[in-house]
This record gives sequence, C-alpha cells and structure tokens, in this order.
Amino acid sequence: MTQPIFDAHLHIIDPAYPRVENDGYLPDPFTVADYRTRIDGLGIDGGAVVSGSFQGFDQGYLIEALKSLGPRYVGVTQIPADTTDHEISDLHDAGVRAVRFNVARGGSAGLDDMDRLARRVHDMSGWHAEFYIDARTIDDDLSARIARLPAASVDHLGMHEDGLPNLLRLVEQGVRVKATGFGRIHMDPATVIRAIMDIDPTALMVGTDLPSTRARRPFQDDDFEYIAQVLDPSQVADVFWNNAAAFYFES
Repeated sequence: MTQPIFDAHLHIIDPAYPRVENDGYLPDPFTVADYRTRIDGLGIDGGAVVSGSFQGFDQGYLIEALKSLGPRYVGVTQIPADTTDHEISDLHDAGVRAVRFNVARGGSAGLDDMDRLARRVHDMSGWHAEFYIDARTIDDDLSARIARLPAASVDHLGMHEDGLPNLLRLVEQGVRVKATGFGRIHMDPATVIRAIMDIDPTALMVGTDLPSTRARRPFQDDDFEYIAQVLDPSQVADVFWNNAAAFYFES
C-alpha cells in the first residue's frame, strides 16, 4: 500500500524487562528491532505500543520502546488503581496516551476502580481507555460504564460475532474500535467493518497486533489489503491514519 499507516496496536516484548506468565504462557522476545524488520515496506509511520497481560504493570520496557521508536509512537499502559499522579505525569512525558484494561485475559481492575482510574487519567493527562474484551461479555452495566467514559476503544473488533450488537451499541455512543488481531477473532471481519463504518466512519482504526501472541495465526501483510478492499476508497486515509492519529494525538 502507498497509504501511510498508523499501527494502532502492537506489542514489544523486550527480554531485558520482566515478563509474567499468564495462564502458563510466556511469549518469545519481539524487540523494537524485530518490529522494524517485520514492518519494513508496509508503510507504517507511527503506532501505539500496547502493554500485554504478560507484562503486568512493568513500565520500563514501554518507556524504552517509545524512546527507540520515536515521537510518532505512543504507549498504551496497564497501571494499578493506586498509581500516583506523579507516576502518571512521568508516563505521559514518556509518550503514554492511554490506559488498558485487559478484561479478556484477567488482571484488570474491578468495575468501580476501572471507572475511577479511566476518568482520573483522562482528567489529568487526556488519556483514553482501551478494552481487550470479548464483546459477548459486555452486559448492560459494563456497556453503560464504557459508554460514559470520556474516550474509549475496543480491541480486535470485539473478538466474536455474537457480541456484535453489544459492540455496535458502543460505537453509536462514540467508542472507537480497532480492526486488529484477525488471527484471534471469531467473525467475518468485513461484516463488522462495514457495520462500524455505517454508524461512525471516524470510529475504526487498523493495526498489526504484532507479534500476534497466542493468536491462531499471526498478522499477515494482506490483512491491510483486505481492510482497504472492504472500505470505500474515500475512507482509506481516515481508517489507516487519520482516525488513530486524531485519537492518540488530539483527543
């Protein structure tokens, strides 16, 4: 593709920093150098480094990755509810722009703590909240809480086609969605992409999900081509760059 791409979802796994087993799983290293090699030629010119369940609350790897990747990359971190204002400010200065709640893999805050933390980091630093969650599990209470947040997004198209009605209700209320992780979802991505675009064409963002830990298959270069073919040509620039750039740098 000649279209510049903002990779809205990638992981860096640096063996120099702590990794925590999650359900007995410990991922192989995937360094900044590995990432750069893998995306060579794809047109990726920025992105969001997302903390995984296997990284717990470690921030060292994320700060170092953002230093290496440069100012077009931002961080999406996991932090405990008792993180101090000073620590949040330091993370913002390092390039962090969102907090992640890993509902699908466990380890996230309870609903009340989640709500307070998401609002606190937004009020302090303008961060939004990101949710790794199976949309089938979004009940009325959680849906209302997510929708009321100042800014939020959902990973991997909500993961399952049976959760699509729940996902689309959130899109109707301003929640963004990442078209990522095609090797871990259970749905026809084209159907979900079209449904999201029909509701809110500013909602959709793309990403590699590299290195695709625990996915049935890793990211493939033609995943981007697939998305582009689903979209109207007039929508490609927004979905591949503008929507994510606005979300991470302007919100």
